[in-house]
Amino acid sequence: MPQSTHDRAAELHNLAAHAHEAAATAHGKGEFMTAHELTKQAHEHSVNAQKLAEKLASGRHEAVK
Repeated sequence: MPQSTHDRAAELHNLAAHAHEAAATAHGKGEFMTAHELTKQAHEHSVNAQKLAEKLASGRHEAVK
């Protein structure tokens, strides 16, 4: 069953938040390469969530797989 666009946007926001938390934890432990990779991942999730939220706001949404 296709996932609703709203659910997918919420999932992407949650993934970004989790990656940001993990990056902060890794940074606090001095694991800078891990923190950098997690920060990049969080940014990608945030950008994707933003794009999907903009589609929702403009009414250009459809079911997301």
